[in-house]
Amino acid sequence: MKQIRRFLATSAPASVILIRLVVGFTFLFEGIQKFLYPTDLGVGRFAKIGLPSPEILAPFVGVFEIVCGTLIFVGLLTRFAAIPLIIDMIVAIATTKIPMLLDKGFWAMAHEARVDFAMLLGSIFLLIVGGGLWSSDAMLTKDIHKDPEP
Repeated sequence: MKQIRRFLATSAPASVILIRLVVGFTFLFEGIQKFLYPTDLGVGRFAKIGLPSPEILAPFVGVFEIVCGTLIFVGLLTRFAAIPLIIDMIVAIATTKIPMLLDKGFWAMAHEARVDFAMLLGSIFLLIVGGGLWSSDAMLTKDIHKDPEP
């Protein structure tokens, strides 16, 4: 239990909330849109890209984006929530942006990938620093530095 509390603990500045808001809201909204527009952004898009079992994978990814985006937004289990989102973005870049790079070149890919790269780097940042001082994680672990070492 103590190891989990240490993983949640953060001494990052309160300004990390700005990154949490951008990353959390973007993933939350993208996850919701997978259900609102399944043909364009959900099952249909996953099938078009050639991902296996799109009827299972698209809702699965959508739920993860909604849940993890919400957790990051409120700063609860921030580092844990960042891990599946990092995987999500690596898969998105590998399945959509790398083929675009090979087909249309660097600048077309760079234009289309700007949000993907920003979300990947934002998620990696949150994995490294945690939710910041204005997070649920910080409130839950505020006394972690007071605990005596065994």
